[in-house]
Amino acid sequence: MQTELNKVVTALRDFYAAETWLLEHDLGERALTHRLAVHLEPQFPGWQVDCDYDRLGERTLRLPHGTIVSTDDHLAKSIYPDIVVHQRDIPNNLLAIEVRKASNHQPPEHDRHKLRALTDPHLWFAYWIGVYLVLGKKSVVSDVYAGGVIDGPSSAWLAGRLRDVGLGLG
Repeated sequence: MQTELNKVVTALRDFYAAETWLLEHDLGERALTHRLAVHLEPQFPGWQVDCDYDRLGERTLRLPHGTIVSTDDHLAKSIYPDIVVHQRDIPNNLLAIEVRKASNHQPPEHDRHKLRALTDPHLWFAYWIGVYLVLGKKSVVSDVYAGGVIDGPSSAWLAGRLRDVGLGLG
């Protein structure tokens, strides 16, 4: 997992080096996720990197019945991860990323719930790794999800790597 997370760190470092204008001008999360996805693509050769991708092969990604999370569609069940790294045709799901701006004051539970569901091995669309990123103007706060829960050791490791490249807090 550290190999994949290192690729995320490299993409974040490149994103912060190249996209300062977006951060300084407080652009929306969709603009930020798109540009981060652009920096993720070269890190994952052989994989596709997509934004707001709601499919697993021909099937639509849906949260389990009874979920507390609202969504953008009329069925209120489809989910749109901010960024995914996957192989569309197989399908093979490697990484799901949820991005928030540090200035977003809405409760983060929606994104966290999505990552728990997206990485739950008992659900048919399980991603191996989920990453929650809060993008500040000069730093990143993160959590890593695996197996449907926050992975404490991997989260601590990722926070340390972000500090190593100048993007962590403290």
